[in-house]
Amino acid sequence: MAKPNKKGPSRTVDIVCAQCKCKLYKYRKGGKGALVKCFKERISEDYTFAPGICPQCQQAFARPTLVRGVPAFKIIGTKALMK
Repeated sequence: MAKPNKKGPSRTVDIVCAQCKCKLYKYRKGGKGALVKCFKERISEDYTFAPGICPQCQQAFARPTLVRGVPAFKIIGTKALMK
């Protein structure tokens, strides 16, 4: 399978916690679909202290995984939102 584009899209979105609305990432997202996964190489700013854990409410919002051989975070349900 093809790997995701390294440079990635230029459009950035803010990813926030669904429970406490705390900022989690600034992410270069491609396409207009729902937020399912975040490739680590496309995260431009990371506001979390532990991977996949909200810094404010300590809720797990994502799991580290490999997607097409590239490290990524799979978002759990609707625990993280795009703005």
